[in-house]
Amino acid sequence: MILRRLLTGPAVPEVTPEEALRRQQAGALIVDVREPHEWRAGHIPGAVHIPLDQLAARLGELETEREIILVCRSGNRSAYATALLGKAGFGQVYNLVGGVIAWARRGLPLT
Repeated sequence: MILRRLLTGPAVPEVTPEEALRRQQAGALIVDVREPHEWRAGHIPGAVHIPLDQLAARLGELETEREIILVCRSGNRSAYATALLGKAGFGQVYNLVGGVIAWARRGLPLT
């Protein structure tokens, strides 16, 4: 945990795959920040794809008041994206712990 904080900065709010699914079903938006080839290989149904390198330029596509869960392959890039959105004024942003890897290991749906 200490090493992670040193590498990624302050801790960001996190949710488990199961909690992310429940929140998505209740109206949260999942934003996948992986690269296009990763997205094409499989993604969470209903997720929006905005690669990390485009996120700052595309913030206007997201609702600041909506709950947003960010996801990548393992949770590192999405932790950075979560911090970025938090600094940009988004009030309800969360990182999916373990990313798509954890999601798939739990047997949750992928498209």
